[in-house]
This record gives sequence, structure tokens and C-alpha cells, in this order.
Amino acid sequence: MGDPRNGRWLVVPVAKDAHVTRHYRGDTLILETVFETGSGTVCVIDFMARRDGASDLVRLVRGIRGKVSMRTELVVRFEYGFVMPWVSRREDGRLQPTAGADRLLLDTTVSLRGEDFRTVGDFDVSAGEEVGFTLSWTPSFRPAPAPLGATDALAHVEAFWSNWSAGFKPIDEWSPAVLRSSFTLKALSHRETGGIVAAGTTSLPEKIGGQRNWDYRFCWLRDATFTLYALIESGSHGEAQAWREWLVRAVAGDPADLQIMYGIAGERRLAEYEVPRLAGYEGSSPVRVGNAAAGQLQLDVYGEVLDALYVARRAGSSNAALSRISRPFGNSLTMASGKSEVGESILRIRK
Repeated sequence: MGDPRNGRWLVVPVAKDAHVTRHYRGDTLILETVFETGSGTVCVIDFMARRDGASDLVRLVRGIRGKVSMRTELVVRFEYGFVMPWVSRREDGRLQPTAGADRLLLDTTVSLRGEDFRTVGDFDVSAGEEVGFTLSWTPSFRPAPAPLGATDALAHVEAFWSNWSAGFKPIDEWSPAVLRSSFTLKALSHRETGGIVAAGTTSLPEKIGGQRNWDYRFCWLRDATFTLYALIESGSHGEAQAWREWLVRAVAGDPADLQIMYGIAGERRLAEYEVPRLAGYEGSSPVRVGNAAAGQLQLDVYGEVLDALYVARRAGSSNAALSRISRPFGNSLTMASGKSEVGESILRIRK
């Protein structure tokens, strides 16, 4: 959304003429970036791990051929590039940038130094060697989590994605593309709350230089419904169950107060504001946080949500759980026709 001064994390070869290729490792969301230079080749493995109380971003640099001189540069700016943190070093050796309620913990064997309000480090990687970085976010007022070993975390995350994809239902010649899309949808579902966001980004413009650049990091009931269709059809029923429980919590109260969208934990107040200090993607401003669309009236949401519940029931979900979720909608949807899936689901709920 801005430039390097607003925050970034580089792990790249010192050589400027490196040839770069990227791919996902097998049936996972683990990204591998291969840098080929005149002196050698390295692979930077990026993935996210989740554990209670922390969010971890792991970067593993593996030497493939020869020897490559590498450089890392970490520019931490909290609150959308606004807040420069206080950086300290803990007794366990981890670097600790902190500001307000936010804290990062950077764990690596690379020697790091401060330089022009950045954290930088230089290191070499030879064939067969491995250098790890783990950057963890936690609330600053809670005890720091234990260090996370990069190699062990990689094995754990790879096993998770392999197990998750094992339940995928093949779809003829389109299976690879559908499976890769399923990974993206799974990544948009929150592990703890069950909410499914429309996108993991904000302020990416529909047209470069334009102003139609909204914040999509929220749970639209319509979008989540279509996501559930895809996940259920591909064999991922666990996400449907988690979303259903999220829905019960989010829409609790008067059916007349149903919103078209909520926060990832079911928040209702999604006030929209602009961040003028950021230039925007490719100069496309303004950068927005929050989304005023939460106040819109979209009548199709009722039918889509009920249709999703019907599809979930047809896929084998609990009738008791479905009845529990249907209560917030009351008897306000009497216009549906019994000939449609929506109408049939309403009739089933009434029974």
C-alpha cells in the first residue's frame, strides 16, 4: 500500500541479476522462491504457522548449488505504516519490536544490526546449508511464546496441508486447478472463529489509479455462502461446520438487524476510514480500512444463507444444528417457493 519506508521484509541475494521463479510445494500453501545467481542457487521457503496466542511467519533459506551471499532487511511499521516500534533484544536472543498492543519476535541465527531505522543482516548460504527466520506476532501485554523452530514448523505445516488435501474429491481434468483454488478458500477461513473473509487484502484497485479500492477483509454472508458451496462440493465439511457456528454468533439478536457482512469474529461495527499517509497500490489512493457497506440492505442475503444451510444439510450436517441456526431468521421469509432449493430449505426448517 506504500513504499519500503512504510514497512517490508526482504530476504534476497545481494546480486542484483538473480533469476527468480516461484511455485507452491506440492499440495500445500507453502511458497518456494528459487533465486539463481552466477555463484549459486538458493530456495526461500515461506509459510505461515498458527498456534494459540501467536501468529508465525517462517522463512527458510536453503542452499541448492554453489554459494550465495544473502541480505535481509526488516522494516517494521505498525498501524498501517504510522508507528515506528521500540526495538529491543530479549535475553533469549530474539529481536523484539514493540508498539502499543503489538509485538513482534524475530528469531534467527543471522547476526542483525540497526541501520537507518531498519533491521538488516548479511549472510552466506552454501549448498546443503539452511538458515531460518521466524517472525511471530503476539499481544505485547501477554507472556512471550516459546521460540518456534523453523524446520520443525515446516514439517508440521506440510503435514497439515497434505492431510487436508487428502479429502479432496477429484474433478476430472480440472482437479489441479480446483484443488489450488480450494487452498485459497481454506486460507481465507479463520482457524479460531470459523469466519470466512472475502479477501486477505485492502485497497487493491479495480483499475490502476482508480478509487474503487475497498477493504475486503470482512465476512460477507453472500461471499461466504458461495465459498461454502465450493468447499462442501470438494469434500471440506469441517469449514462448513465452523462457519455455521460463526453464523449463529454473528446474527444473534433481532432478525431485523441482520447485516450483509460482519468482522472475522462477528463484529458489527465496521466503520470505514482512509489512511492518507499511504500512497496506495501503484499510486491508487485512497487506502481504506473498514467498509461502510456494512450498512447496506441486500435482500438476497436471506436466501443465500438458507441455501447454504440446505446444502450443508444435504452434505450430511446435523439437523439439530441446522434448526438452531435457522431460529434467527424467524418466519420472515414466507415468499420463498417450495420448488427452489431455498424454498425447500425453508419448508424443512419449518417442519
